[in-house]
Amino acid sequence: MIALIIVSPALIISQSSELTYTFLPKGLHLLPIKASFEEARVGVLYMTENANLKVDIGNSIDVLLLNFDDNKMISLGMDFMAYALATSYKGNRLQIDALDGFFGGNITYSVQLDNRKFYTRFRIIHNSAHLVDGHYDLQNNKWLNNDLPIPYTRDFGELTFVHEIKNQKIYYRYYGSISYSTLVRPVDLKKYSISSGIEAATDKIIGSVLQEPTNIFIAYHFSLEGIPEYVGNNHFMLGLKFGEWQGKGILLYLSQYNGYHFLSEYYNQRISRFSIGFFVDF
Repeated sequence: MIALIIVSPALIISQSSELTYTFLPKGLHLLPIKASFEEARVGVLYMTENANLKVDIGNSIDVLLLNFDDNKMISLGMDFMAYALATSYKGNRLQIDALDGFFGGNITYSVQLDNRKFYTRFRIIHNSAHLVDGHYDLQNNKWLNNDLPIPYTRDFGELTFVHEIKNQKIYYRYYGSISYSTLVRPVDLKKYSISSGIEAATDKIIGSVLQEPTNIFIAYHFSLEGIPEYVGNNHFMLGLKFGEWQGKGILLYLSQYNGYHFLSEYYNQRISRFSIGFFVDF
């Protein structure tokens, strides 16, 4: 399948009357998947059960955009993101307990057909995880709960297919992904994983705020990971986006997550969290 993606541009160029390119194009070819924790964003998620915070810092950048005609394009991009767990301990607030880091690149191909658009995205990502000083008791010179840092690493390739539909009243897209890790640590991690989901949004219910459209949206993401047995993870979102749905904006949302812990240092712990969050679309 990857070979088909690489070959496709050559086939398109040979049939196209004109090829144009843009270096450092504005915006993003494919917006990050809203309910996936492995997408770049800047925001904060507040967990009501224990007042912990998930803090996201990252961005996905399209470096080069190739247009073969009005309906077909390919982008090359970079992905850099991290998210951290912020906790409180002995009166010290916002202690960074654990951290996940991701960096890599992507190639995305899309075809526009009337009000529908089809995307294929291939990403290569390095993911590593760490316990940090917020999980360390300096007074007693030991890790909290007698935990020890886990040398967690995943180097993986991911292939994602997206079908996007827009009309005058509603936008929605659904997607599916498969990934394979060439390197995993600890060794009880399975190398294959799959995920799928759906997003829907409309700006016809609330109207405009400060002359900007306001979208109400829902999103659901399912992933199947082997740690070591394959078990499903579910993430639901309901919220508002102030701004164009496919443009810059601020998102406020409610979140319900059930599954393996999203911080990889706690990769084998099952959790259930209701949270309130926001993030920014660039």
